[in-house]
Amino acid sequence: MTAVSLKVNGAVHAVAVAPETPLLYVLTDELHLRGPKFGCGLAQCGACTVLIDGGPVRSCITPVSAVKSAEIITLDGLGTPEKPHPIQQAFIDEQAAQCGFCLSGVILTAKSFLDRNPRASDDEIRSALAGLLCRCFAHARMFKAIQRYAKMVRS
Repeated sequence: MTAVSLKVNGAVHAVAVAPETPLLYVLTDELHLRGPKFGCGLAQCGACTVLIDGGPVRSCITPVSAVKSAEIITLDGLGTPEKPHPIQQAFIDEQAAQCGFCLSGVILTAKSFLDRNPRASDDEIRSALAGLLCRCFAHARMFKAIQRYAKMVRS
């Protein structure tokens, strides 16, 4: 075990874990966050997505030793129940969530992409989200929510 200091959702946390421990397990088991989920364990579905220095990363295959100095944001830290982040509010307004399992991947990937590409076309947004899986098939509502957020980012 090694002492690791991580900055997650704006707070610094010290954990004692093996350096090769996947970040997902530290976030869920040690820090008790509920946003990132274990989906496939192979970085194929996106359920474990977090933002590391603003970019989407699959935490199930990212060793904790690789992110020691990074700013990590999970879906839990994006907004609060009282004041959701605008993209979270767009998902609420469009009733775009069903089971919620894919939301870390969809919301964080869309946020990161649109924050960096505010004038992205619908096709570019779809392409950015192509590697994410949703089992509930709420894609149309999710895309409407993402388009709503894109309009906010553009203005």
